[in-house]
Amino acid sequence: MTLSLSIELSERDLEHFHAAQQAARQAAGSKGADEIIAAAKALLSGAGKVQVPDFIAERLAQLDNLIAMVSDEAWALPEEDRQRVLSALVYFADPKDIIPDSVPVLGYLDDAIMIELCVRELQHEIDAYEDFCDYREREARRRGQDPASVGRAEWLADRREELIDRMHSRRERDFGTGYGRSSGYGPSGGYGSRRPYIGSSWRPRNFPPLFTK
Repeated sequence: MTLSLSIELSERDLEHFHAAQQAARQAAGSKGADEIIAAAKALLSGAGKVQVPDFIAERLAQLDNLIAMVSDEAWALPEEDRQRVLSALVYFADPKDIIPDSVPVLGYLDDAIMIELCVRELQHEIDAYEDFCDYREREARRRGQDPASVGRAEWLADRREELIDRMHSRRERDFGTGYGRSSGYGPSGGYGSRRPYIGSSWRPRNFPPLFTK
């Protein structure tokens, strides 16, 4: 027997998580990119050792995708964009979780909700990276190469720049929309809804690949 639950968070509830994220950013202080990424990877490693609900596992897979965005040599985000992603990841470098990870079943629930907020805030970055990974996979296979070994190949450069320009244009278009879709506070079908499909194309992974339905 299974039990289906739908979680709906009000703006007031979301402000609580937003405040927690801001506190984590302040607490992070001088933490560098490597330390922030290592902390996020450690969270995935710990979660991979226990059984978590599908809702949480799907969000952890999205966190893995965010880590890949700042770790993928070929994607090589411009520094300002890279800092945006790292700023979103910094919550996972703060040991003061809203819910301790050691709590059975629900220990990663706060992390899942925070990941959801990060994903919505960075949706244009994620879309661009997904398209890049798909292109790299197709083109590498066409050239008889392993996508994991192409690095910063010259034939990727034009597509990469095109996608980053598109990402910037879409982000600028949405800038100043308040609690709109890309800010993480807009309507989205509730926190029990499925996230968009996570592509199967190659990227650096730290968590088993999952595909949302």
